[in-house]
Amino acid sequence: MTNDYLDSVKKQFEYYKLLGEKTFYQLSDEKLFWQFNEDSNSIATIVKHLSGNMLSRWTDFLSSDGEKDWRNRDAEFDNDITSRVELLEKWNAGWDCFLKTLNTLTTDDLQKEIFIRNQGHTVTEAINRQLAHYPYHIGQIVFIGKMAADNKWKSLSIPKGNSGTYNADKFSQPKHKEHFTDEFTNRKKD
Repeated sequence: MTNDYLDSVKKQFEYYKLLGEKTFYQLSDEKLFWQFNEDSNSIATIVKHLSGNMLSRWTDFLSSDGEKDWRNRDAEFDNDITSRVELLEKWNAGWDCFLKTLNTLTTDDLQKEIFIRNQGHTVTEAINRQLAHYPYHIGQIVFIGKMAADNKWKSLSIPKGNSGTYNADKFSQPKHKEHFTDEFTNRKKD
């Protein structure tokens, strides 16, 4: 396996991180803490869970189990973040830990074995596990954000009804190699 895998997953994670952030920017503080009902999670609660998972999984990634004894997963679902600042601090703490670790990995690390709750994974499997887990929750964040913003929501991808225009633009360009996330991450926080 070449560095293409690591480069690709880094771009995909950065893309999903950006989708979460673009959602936060569209919402009032109040909407970040809104819950549909008692059994659902607010955006803030999902952020708290993601941060807890990232800190546990990616601290001492190659040398200790990914489910740390200091993690209190159940408490991650208590809706007790109180401000946008605190939400962003948790968001950034998790992502910083995760991306710092991900950026230190090399192709030589990909077949090493790590453990999550005593279950062995190759590093590649552990990355792929989180590549499914984090976007799953970021999709929830975006969906809640879209409902909360209602008709003020600005699409984070191709706006409804604009596929024809988007495709016409893409097919008018010469064939080229580009990661699918580049056009979105290069625009950052439109």
